[in-house]
Amino acid sequence: MSLVGKKFPSIAVDAISEMGDNLKINIFEEAVNNNKKVVLFWYPKDFTFVCPTELHAFQAALPEFEKRNTIVIGASCDTNEVHFAWLNTPKNNGGIEGVTYPILADTNRNLANILGILDIESTEYSEETDSVIIEGSNVTYRATYLIDETGKIFHESVNDMPLGRNVNEYLRMVDAYTHIQEKGEVCPANWEAGKEAMSADRISTAEYLSAN
Repeated sequence: MSLVGKKFPSIAVDAISEMGDNLKINIFEEAVNNNKKVVLFWYPKDFTFVCPTELHAFQAALPEFEKRNTIVIGASCDTNEVHFAWLNTPKNNGGIEGVTYPILADTNRNLANILGILDIESTEYSEETDSVIIEGSNVTYRATYLIDETGKIFHESVNDMPLGRNVNEYLRMVDAYTHIQEKGEVCPANWEAGKEAMSADRISTAEYLSAN
């Protein structure tokens, strides 16, 4: 079920800083208390393959997000200890050394469960062991959430495990949402900062289509 238009869940999650400090981060409060937008991106596992390319891509774009009053936070279900080991692994050895934004360690999967982004194919209750058996990796898909200054989710997307994200698209989405906030206009397909937007009415749409 889509969470777009709803408030992001207000729940504190373990996290780690680039320096190895153990933190508790509540994404909703990060947005509201700091009056900033937040990009929260989930990835499946530390020390894997597509994942480090994404973490470095978000790091490379960090100055652009900061210009847009936007915080970047990564997340997976790995522990802080594993995160820190990966943060101390050089880039040329598959590590994420040089990443400076915080990374959530949702080891109890509380937030991932609320968001519904875990790879669970099926669950089956076992009377013999009085437990639930899970089929699937039980790690997160490549889910991304854009949250505004009020804590509302204005974009969400979920990629399957092999599909890396295009970080520039999230910059474009932040630009578009900011334009809507500031100008009260709507942004047509393929809109980019500096391009013409539209009023939300039939005449403006007709004029835009005629010109494009």
